[in-house]
Amino acid sequence: MIDLTLDIEQYDCPYIATTDDHDLAFSTLNWEFDRTAAKLETRMVVDGGDRATLDRGLGTLREHDQIHEYDLVAKRDGVARIRSTIPTTNAMGVIRDHDGYVTGPFHIESGSERWQVGFDGEGAAGAALSALEADNEFTVETREEVGLPEMGGYVQSVGAAMALVDGYRDLSETERETLEAAVDSGYFDRPRSADLGALADEFDVSKPAVSNTLRRGQERVLSRVVDALDDLDNERPESPN
Repeated sequence: MIDLTLDIEQYDCPYIATTDDHDLAFSTLNWEFDRTAAKLETRMVVDGGDRATLDRGLGTLREHDQIHEYDLVAKRDGVARIRSTIPTTNAMGVIRDHDGYVTGPFHIESGSERWQVGFDGEGAAGAALSALEADNEFTVETREEVGLPEMGGYVQSVGAAMALVDGYRDLSETERETLEAAVDSGYFDRPRSADLGALADEFDVSKPAVSNTLRRGQERVLSRVVDALDDLDNERPESPN
């Protein structure tokens, strides 16, 4: 496996275009690629530093012609969480055409994007980089050949991460929205900046109802956290005697 870290400027990426005009940073939480529709759905954290900068940047992003779908999931001070859908960019298409795959989160800031992508061999990696040069500016920051022993640790980490992702997917829509609102409002802060009454008012339900929803959501997520920790512990090599 050839693992590459790229600093890339995509001229057809709405997120990069937005950071050209505004002092924002985008980081992916998760993404799903729809092969049939050739579109990418992402959930991102957007950091604008302050509320005014964030609002201006999100306004620009919403109006970009490459944004097909946009939802503001949550916003607090200068940070937001969004869900958005874009068509396949040129660079994304090149990576996929050469059987490449994403190996880490995206981070977008100051007009460029940091990608972590992998290929099964040198030939595919070299061909992809050559094709990328036609329509994109990029720098290869790191290039690493990952052998089978190293991949064992990589797979272990990915397995644990997927256990956490599955915990998120296990949540009902109401549980997910309630947990997100609790985090964003400061319910889990110490000291708390929001209480059950505030959450109940936001969802127009009783305090016992919102409390039960929070408890169910926490139980689902924490069970997956325990599973992930068990996966890591079970795969960790034993210390020599």
